[in-house]
Amino acid sequence: AAHDEIAARVMDSNYAGPARYLLAAARRMANVPDGCIIGISSVAGERGRASNFIYGSAKAGFTAFLSGLRNAHAKTGLHVMTVKPGFVRTQMTAGMKLSPVMTAEPEQVADAILKAQDKKADVIYTLGRWRLVMAIIRAIPEPIFKKLSL
Repeated sequence: AAHDEIAARVMDSNYAGPARYLLAAARRMANVPDGCIIGISSVAGERGRASNFIYGSAKAGFTAFLSGLRNAHAKTGLHVMTVKPGFVRTQMTAGMKLSPVMTAEPEQVADAILKAQDKKADVIYTLGRWRLVMAIIRAIPEPIFKKLSL
């Protein structure tokens, strides 16, 4: 039962809660000139991994939600951007052995978001190299992926 409660909290905080909040925000912002909604998803949502599939599935749902919201508001002028960070040096990753090459500082993520917002980007990865890494991970056939420890 405790595992179910933890799973529900992870799903609520990473998908259901943010999605409900952004639905309300989008209604209010639909005709605001240069309005922008920025949703923070995760590269974890791109492939269901055994180690964090609850979190990853919530982020996958949130990514799909943001894509739908972006398309629903394409004609209203409201810009919706999806941010897919990889590892970021935060309290969430404290104590984890992370590759310095694949780990961003919070300031790097913030700077990337501001630059992408100016360009009205739809989806960004922070760090940008995660785009290639995730393309490779998505391309691994499921029978092989199940045998990997990712």
